[in-house]
Amino acid sequence: MNEPASFVQGSVGGCPDSVLENPPYTPVVGGQLNSGTLCMSAQQRLSTHYNLHNMYGLTEAYATNALTKVRGKRPFVLSRSSYPGIGRFSGVWTGDVRSDWEQLRYSIPVLQFSLFGVPLVGADVCGFGDNTTEELCVRWMQLGAFYPFMRNHNDKPNAPQEPYVFGQKARAAMRSALNLRYSLLPFLYTLFHRAHTSAETVARPLFMFPTDPNCQTIDRQFLWGSSLLISPVLEQGSVELAAYLPPSTWYSLHNGQPFYSKGQYLLLPAPLDTINVHVREGHIIPQQEPALTSTASRGNPFFLTVALSAGGWAWGDLFWDDGESLDTYEMGNYCYVTFIAGQIVSDPLRLNGALDGLILGGLQVFGVPSLPRYVLANGKEVRDFMYRSDTKALTVTNLALPMSEVFTV
Repeated sequence: MNEPASFVQGSVGGCPDSVLENPPYTPVVGGQLNSGTLCMSAQQRLSTHYNLHNMYGLTEAYATNALTKVRGKRPFVLSRSSYPGIGRFSGVWTGDVRSDWEQLRYSIPVLQFSLFGVPLVGADVCGFGDNTTEELCVRWMQLGAFYPFMRNHNDKPNAPQEPYVFGQKARAAMRSALNLRYSLLPFLYTLFHRAHTSAETVARPLFMFPTDPNCQTIDRQFLWGSSLLISPVLEQGSVELAAYLPPSTWYSLHNGQPFYSKGQYLLLPAPLDTINVHVREGHIIPQQEPALTSTASRGNPFFLTVALSAGGWAWGDLFWDDGESLDTYEMGNYCYVTFIAGQIVSDPLRLNGALDGLILGGLQVFGVPSLPRYVLANGKEVRDFMYRSDTKALTVTNLALPMSEVFTV
């Protein structure tokens, strides 16, 4: 709570009556600038607290980043207070959200922190203040699975809200959402790499489709990168969802069902165990079989989700290093792989051995127009494949292709 926060308003002796304490513009919450913190006229080493209050989060995050020198590895720093530039040193969580449906909806626009150079951001899943409900917590877990920073966290006096305190169906829905998140960690990690090297956004609003004016006011859906569209349920009791799909072909990540959108709302089924996630045509998503920890997951087989365009092509990439060393990109201590379809071709830029021993275990290809007569992997026939004519999705398993080498499927 590094604003600094105080449960005494201003000072036990009160604050002086001055222009710093009573400026013409005051916050809605509390009605005074010293609500929940120090007197604005309190003198600090550099200046008054009025001038320094908003700098605490940034400067404390900067100081805590000394852990890079102490440990010789990347630290994990999390701050509630923030200021421009903090994204270089820390992630941010949004503070004391309430456990209600309104706050669930309000948490989505907060992801625009990515536009301010703070890609690692999220709200307290299931809410911090008050008691959550089973349905609200399930829906928040499904949304929170796509916060760049995800944490289920609440205040001590409130009812427990860990997944295991709820019923079997709720636990299964939460487990499904978490498994999907952790399977997507290679994709998410690559998005963070791009944020680090070229200031791209991780979670991004739909208005980043600049040619579609309908996207300018949509704040109930969002994207991961340019290829994953997340459309959560935000109302109590809803089992269907009106989701806007910008002009393109979008494939359900769940089963590959295609939606050919001209830029329109579609009514999608959304039972309690479902969050609607769609892959944009022309993109390839790298995923990995999740384990009980992210460290263990890193040794598991990869698989690819390939969303073909109408012309039969798609592209994706993967950045991979050891996950904890400093300056791996700057030092060239990483691997970078591009995936290209017509044929699924992997082209690794091999700078170190980070991918040695790791394999591509399978892939799913959306938008395959007809049943293939056969599937070849590096020239050898693969027998373990299945084609669904209703969704035009091809699934290939048991590939065991080395990720560190060029391969063709």
